[in-house]
Amino acid sequence: MDFARRTRRLHGHREAVVDGDLRLTYAQFFDRCDRWSSALRALGTGRGDRVATIAPNTHAQLESFYAVPQLGAVLVPINYRLTPDDFVYIVNHSGATVVCAHSDYLDAVDGVRDQMPDVRHFVAFEGSKPGWLDYEQAIAEASSEFSKPEIDERDLLTINYTSGTTARPKGVMITHRNAAMNSIGTLLHLPMGVGERYLWTLPMFHANGWTYTWTVTAAGGTHICLRKVDPALIFKLIRDERVSWLCAAPTVLIGLANAEAPADLPQCSPIGGVNVVTAGAPPAAATIERLEGKFGWNVTHVYGLTETAPFITVCAPLPEHEGLTPADRAVVKARQGVELITSGELRVVDIDGREVSPDGETVGEIVVRGNVVMAGYYQDPEATDRAMGDGWFHSGDAAVVHPDGYVEIRDRLKDVIISGGENISSVEVEGALLRHPAVQEVAIVGLPHEKWGETPHAFVVVRDGASVTEDEIIAFAREHLAHFKAPRGVTFVTELPKTATGKIQKFVLRQLTS
Repeated sequence: MDFARRTRRLHGHREAVVDGDLRLTYAQFFDRCDRWSSALRALGTGRGDRVATIAPNTHAQLESFYAVPQLGAVLVPINYRLTPDDFVYIVNHSGATVVCAHSDYLDAVDGVRDQMPDVRHFVAFEGSKPGWLDYEQAIAEASSEFSKPEIDERDLLTINYTSGTTARPKGVMITHRNAAMNSIGTLLHLPMGVGERYLWTLPMFHANGWTYTWTVTAAGGTHICLRKVDPALIFKLIRDERVSWLCAAPTVLIGLANAEAPADLPQCSPIGGVNVVTAGAPPAAATIERLEGKFGWNVTHVYGLTETAPFITVCAPLPEHEGLTPADRAVVKARQGVELITSGELRVVDIDGREVSPDGETVGEIVVRGNVVMAGYYQDPEATDRAMGDGWFHSGDAAVVHPDGYVEIRDRLKDVIISGGENISSVEVEGALLRHPAVQEVAIVGLPHEKWGETPHAFVVVRDGASVTEDEIIAFAREHLAHFKAPRGVTFVTELPKTATGKIQKFVLRQLTS
């Protein structure tokens, strides 16, 4: 909350939020936040109470990231793409007593609200419905005066639920300190200036928008809300709103790189180049090279997890990178990089817990400890102990360390393909195939094989207007990779199944072939 206090004092007159036709200065934005805090207090919300939100990137969703914490309450931002049953589980598991929803989700929540016995109030951020409190009316009628409790840096700030693919979602407990250290580290490595403009291409619910919900405010920047990812609208907002920053998962960047951009799309904002921060899955070097070459944007790869608030590493540029060709520089930029100054300690260890040799070949698991690591999983001590019982958070990501100290993920441990005793990185194979001119997206999974145990199989989305055969894909892979790494088969699909944060659901692809 110190970020809000400082920005309110220094930059109250500056534009804070753009949401369609709505434009708010920081003075107006924080007045609304205070009024919502006051209204929540009147509804009986206090220290430690949980307030859940189900909404896209709107000004109301952003206001929740200030109005709820400054009461000492805990925000539970829910993935709006989940099912009503998931809503029920998360609301009940978190113990939320207030549920706020955008108009698109009022009916879904209404259909299951009788299964949420502890919820005292349902609030409609937009739209209206019987039995729902009107958010705008509540703000208009509330006072901006309320008593603010003292907040300790280790108090709980948010509970962020991970995407459950094989089990129920787990509630990641993020403290005020976790989030503040991530924001400070982000601004150290990815400095944003006063008045720079940030486009919300990343869902705010996902790891608190990688803490950019607070980072942009700390910098005195402007939040440009985007309710749905659409390349044409993104290009329009970049041009019309003079966007200088955006964050996006690699799958979103692939969509932008392959979309038809307007001829008058500026390569640079008035302040500088359009800065793109990407994470969520290892980006392909080909995607980075295409974005930087096509648009003149500057792409920076960061790495982390919801459990680490979320950034652990940043692929920080070095002077020696400047002399590389664009293709070679993109290869380096696709690595996960080095620790943020503020994040804590990262190691890549073997099965016995020893650090692997920094040779760019020896694979180990990324483990971390320090400032950004969560307080644990909410009401799940067993899962907490499994993940970090030895004092280190175990990421489940398999990686190598290069001689320069830069970390590079080779796969999720569970997705490493072991074929005939050889370890095959699905990320490496995907990166190679994305250089094929006909391939827009690709996912590699291991499928059972009588002789080799398992072999790589490619699921390919072909670019519009292009054509390619299975044999051509396999031949291309064999030309650019060791032959044992090339896929043995190819399935052409119109789209790849993804989570709301852009991660490819490989378990779904495996089921398609079983």
